[in-house]
Amino acid sequence: MNFGEKLRLARIAQNLSQTELAQKAGVTERSIYRYEQLGKLPRSAMIKQLAQVLNVPVTYLMDEEETDQSKKGKEGKEELFLVNAKNKFGSKGAREAQAVISQASVLFAGSELNDEAKDIFFQSLMEVYLESKAEASEKFSARRRISRKK
Repeated sequence: MNFGEKLRLARIAQNLSQTELAQKAGVTERSIYRYEQLGKLPRSAMIKQLAQVLNVPVTYLMDEEETDQSKKGKEGKEELFLVNAKNKFGSKGAREAQAVISQASVLFAGSELNDEAKDIFFQSLMEVYLESKAEASEKFSARRRISRKK
């Protein structure tokens, strides 16, 4: 199932109309229609907002293979980061992203940094990881190798 289909099912499960969901999520009814019927994807912040309003994990909405609406995953930015890594780079990319997060978490165990500083660090780390993966993918892709041979 794609994002739009899952959004519609989660909305119906909560007994909400498109109008009610739009009001609770802070978007227009037309936006909800576009997400459900036209397959448009909202920005990351809106995906998190919709998941929160519908009481489902972000992974349920974003991962086409996920079928469990009640499954509780990681919260917020970390969960969205892992879903994006899986969508862009497959299961291996998601595993690598999880390893980066785990190793960085160990770095801060018992540290003096406050939660805001930790959030800023993790957000930056996630951005660098995704950019590095995209650059490596472009650099080492089959297309690039073929064009170099010519």
